[in-house]
Amino acid sequence: MQTTYIVIHALLPIFAIICAGYLARRLGWINEAADRSIMTLIVNLLYPCLIFSFILNNDALRQVANILVPPLFGFISVIIGFLLAGLVAKKLDLGSKQECRTFSVSSGIYNYAYFAIPIATLLFDRETIGVLLVYNVGIEAAMWIVGVGYILAGKENKSLVKRIFNGPVIAICIAVPANSIGIGQLLPSFIDSSVQQLGQCTIPLGLILIGATFADLVGKNSLLGQIRVPAVACALRLAILPIIMLATAFLLPISAELKKVVIVQAAMPCGVFPILLARHYNGVALIAIQVALGTTLVSCISIPIWINFGLQLLGN
Repeated sequence: MQTTYIVIHALLPIFAIICAGYLARRLGWINEAADRSIMTLIVNLLYPCLIFSFILNNDALRQVANILVPPLFGFISVIIGFLLAGLVAKKLDLGSKQECRTFSVSSGIYNYAYFAIPIATLLFDRETIGVLLVYNVGIEAAMWIVGVGYILAGKENKSLVKRIFNGPVIAICIAVPANSIGIGQLLPSFIDSSVQQLGQCTIPLGLILIGATFADLVGKNSLLGQIRVPAVACALRLAILPIIMLATAFLLPISAELKKVVIVQAAMPCGVFPILLARHYNGVALIAIQVALGTTLVSCISIPIWINFGLQLLGN
């Protein structure tokens, strides 16, 4: 019961901030022209600061296993999602070839940052959050190399290296070795404080942008016209894939920190970023919207259930 309360306590602000972003767009406080600059600020400054704040002085990330295994697990978890979602979309005939491809990418990528980080922060220590951020590198790689490069828009491969090595990935490549040699202990307190405060802006600003994106797209499309798409996505992302991820995590000899990360990530709904990928890489935006919105709404119920179950397996 206590864990359920903590998870709900983490979810309520997330949805409240998304609603705030939705209203801000509707009221004209944030226009679409601002989206790119806000996203650039998040990716190149705020998210890297968040990474540094959790990775520097992190004892768990001085273990080689916690540096190498989490990205591999994150990568494979997304690839399995792509494959299973693609197979299901084809078997159930969820639409045209490009609609099925969009469904595969949208269902395979879960909300690994803007939902997972605040929930994990309330449940676990900062060592676990550091492992989670390293884990996310594998998700980024799978998203761009396989999701975009091979499923949505195979002709865009030339830009993949540049996209994979973005601000957060570069920050992790710097922060992990810096943590290993103890650089964090040498930083002046005002720098440490500044980095932490900038990092704390990441999640709220990202959630506001998610709400604004929903406001743009919900009004332009009929989301209830095809209930099969969000229903199948919920079955995959919120039922079948969590079982696969949790079973794999607890059968393999991985660290306790990584198991905690997988517990949270397995419970996550589909991500919102695939909506943008679909719009820019020959996908079908309506499919991505249906998948993201449908799984996000149902996740209000499923997230506490899966996290409670995972923590029971862990013995917490």
